[in-house]
Amino acid sequence: MVDAMDMSDAVIVNSSRLKSVVWNDFDRVKKGDTCLAICRHCKKKLSGSSTSGTSHLRNHLIRCQRRSNHGLDHYFPSRGKKKEGTLALVSIEQEQKKDEVINLGNIKYEQEPMKEDTINVGNNNFDQRRCRYDLARMIILHGYPLAMVEHVGFRVFVKNLQPLFELVTSNRVEVDCMEIYAKEKQKVYEVLDKLPGKISISADEWATTGDSEYLCLTAHFIDEDWQLKKKTLNFIMTDPSHTEEVSSGVIMTCLMDWDIDRKLFAVTFDSGASSDNMIYRIKDRLSQNRFLYLNGQLFDVRCATNVVSLMVQDVLEALCDVTYKIRESIRFVKSSQSTLAKFNDLAIEIGVESPKCLCVDNPSQWNSTYTMLKDASGCREVFYRLQEYEPDYRMCPSDLEWERVSAIIDCLKLFVEVTNVFTKSKYLTANIYFPEICDIHLQLIEWCKNPDEFLSSLAMKMRSKFDEYWDKCNLGLAVAAMLDPQFKMKLMEYYYRLLYGSSATELIDDVFECIKTLYNEHSIGSPLASLDQGLTWQVSSSGTLVNSGKDSRDKLMGFDKYLNETSQSQGSKSDLDKYLEEPLFPRNVDFNVLNWWKVHTPRYPILSMMARNILGIPMSKAESESAFNIGKRMLDHDRSSLRPPLVQALMCCQDWMSE
Repeated sequence: MVDAMDMSDAVIVNSSRLKSVVWNDFDRVKKGDTCLAICRHCKKKLSGSSTSGTSHLRNHLIRCQRRSNHGLDHYFPSRGKKKEGTLALVSIEQEQKKDEVINLGNIKYEQEPMKEDTINVGNNNFDQRRCRYDLARMIILHGYPLAMVEHVGFRVFVKNLQPLFELVTSNRVEVDCMEIYAKEKQKVYEVLDKLPGKISISADEWATTGDSEYLCLTAHFIDEDWQLKKKTLNFIMTDPSHTEEVSSGVIMTCLMDWDIDRKLFAVTFDSGASSDNMIYRIKDRLSQNRFLYLNGQLFDVRCATNVVSLMVQDVLEALCDVTYKIRESIRFVKSSQSTLAKFNDLAIEIGVESPKCLCVDNPSQWNSTYTMLKDASGCREVFYRLQEYEPDYRMCPSDLEWERVSAIIDCLKLFVEVTNVFTKSKYLTANIYFPEICDIHLQLIEWCKNPDEFLSSLAMKMRSKFDEYWDKCNLGLAVAAMLDPQFKMKLMEYYYRLLYGSSATELIDDVFECIKTLYNEHSIGSPLASLDQGLTWQVSSSGTLVNSGKDSRDKLMGFDKYLNETSQSQGSKSDLDKYLEEPLFPRNVDFNVLNWWKVHTPRYPILSMMARNILGIPMSKAESESAFNIGKRMLDHDRSSLRPPLVQALMCCQDWMSE
């Protein structure tokens, strides 16, 4: 050890030839062939060899408790002169070395200049307050527990990394998080206030590790650059004992707090009676002020992924006994190496390709149940033969049960594929849902005709849930499909004829009348548009949208409507007419409908306004990571234990900063 070395015959070396300023605080001592550097403040002995450099000496001076922090600027060269081995105090926003790039993607990790708590270290400022806010942002962004700042390992790490940083408590971090939330909320408020179109809202229920429940309200919209965006607005604790009237009042309060109640276009909830009552009250309140387009026919939207999940639960409930047998069969096969080996040998003998991993499902993830049933069904002959060699195996399904499993697998396969489209498509705009929903509709009609009463009754049960969804959402789905230039009215005409036969023409005409009404409400300065925006939009001679500046109480709005209708009858074509008459755009797997409307806004200025509002409706609100969950999303234990206002701040800020 250097510190334990006998220094009785050591000789101090003249340091006048040593150029580094670090030697102003060290004596260079030579003992035999060994050179040491002895701190003049604490007398600590370090290597003084010329081959050791001086970085370790600089680092010691930072930590030396008998030396003040004054004068440290000598040891920190400017950023432009940084050399290898130099300790530099940098923030996340500072430029990284090319081979040490930190990729933050699109994370909003802004740092404001702070004057308080700043220590000038050469040309690098150490800012205690900024570091505190960076720590709080990190905790928010990654969902770390607030108590991590009091963990021994974290405190040791930070103290070694930056001794100047004053460690904080979890209470201090909580205050910082709330301050960040207030600032970020104001930014989101300004974004929503400046939007050129309407806003749609989705509501999602969350459970906690305790008895509490939360409601997450998310805004969905298409911004001025024709990008589909969403922002978490509120994450509020709810009381299950509250009536629908109280719950709807809470939601309205949130909307008015964001000042978007007059901008609301549609709301997306899960299916259910409680959702029906809440939406009815919200819709009634907005309709009284004439805020809703098409008399609110497009306002009530139900989550497409949720209705699929409800039908899947019907399937799994009907098949629960057989599913139990298959789970136990797989467990038996994997209960010992000898049984598994025998199973594989039988598979080879029969000529069945045994799945590489025949696994028991996770009952909370229904797609894993589908995979288990599919893999097991492929090995049904092997399970049959296994009974002959394993007398303890008594869980093999019967022939009829296997036949029903086979039919159920086809059903679940469709639901898996559709759910993947709803949650993993490159562009999750409202136009992609119509063909998928129609395919489910057609399949349900066929399944109801199955001669097996078990399967036909199951199909009827699923169809009752689907019909309830279809009655509420088919108009919005059809209008969104019409606004896809690859299909226009043709896709609706195709599917309606398959679904309704001779009645299709009348239903198509009804939908088209709604489309024309919706277009007219966008094209004239109606109270619907002017009440929430205080202006009306017209088409200028150059084909761009301009503000006519009309007052919302203009008594000649009826005249505007008359003028619009008579001018169309006299030969001038509307955006809608021109759009529908032109050829379909060639179909493309990677087609971006929003980019198409962005490019064609000058040609269809009014219809593009309608497209912006319709295509931004969240026809499904499920995230890809939770799309196959059975049950509500869960808050983790740490978040569940926090105060509700803090939970809201953390959940909202995490969403805002992750964009």
